[in-house]
Amino acid sequence: MKSIKISEAVVKRLPIYLRFLNELAMKNVLTVSSQDLGQKLNLNPAQIRKDLAYFGEFGKKGIGYDVNYLIEKIRQILKLDRQLPVALVGAGNLGRALCNYNIYLRDQMKIVAIFDVSADKINQTINNMNVQPMEHLAETIRAMKIRIGIITVPAAEAQNVANEFVKAGIEAILNFAPSILKVPPEIRVHHADFTAELQSLAYYLADDSEAQEEH
Repeated sequence: MKSIKISEAVVKRLPIYLRFLNELAMKNVLTVSSQDLGQKLNLNPAQIRKDLAYFGEFGKKGIGYDVNYLIEKIRQILKLDRQLPVALVGAGNLGRALCNYNIYLRDQMKIVAIFDVSADKINQTINNMNVQPMEHLAETIRAMKIRIGIITVPAAEAQNVANEFVKAGIEAILNFAPSILKVPPEIRVHHADFTAELQSLAYYLADDSEAQEEH
């Protein structure tokens, strides 16, 4: 891989490419061009070629990309070719849903431990995992070599959970709580804020008057 800084936008497009390539592989499609990828994903083919070129020369002029080979390479780039255990804090409805979603994940990134502070949730079983008390978090993370944490607790508790994650050695956090986390600069945080996404989506709706005129 070239020793250059890759933008976050490029990294976020790689899973999109991977998902579509996996669909092609399931249909026994052997090769795909950047034109086909661009058309299906509504992206500029030149952008796709540029994104992939940051990591190497994967395609052949006039032929395109070998689907299975490109899947393998993108998985390596995203570190999905190795075990990536994940810890989750917050055994509420969202936390449960994410843990049960483990069943459908094809990659080796899976939730392997779940924690909560509520006495009535501790020791409950979710997708073959027992909910553990927060007192066990650091020990479990170190023992299972967990590097990624997910936060699905109320906003008021999110920072405390992030602090515990950092102390335990977590390197990356996916935060579902509607709050901004303060962590050391070496810790990567991504925010999955449903409310913000819905609010920004509403911006693109037609005004009521415009919608009525269309009808």
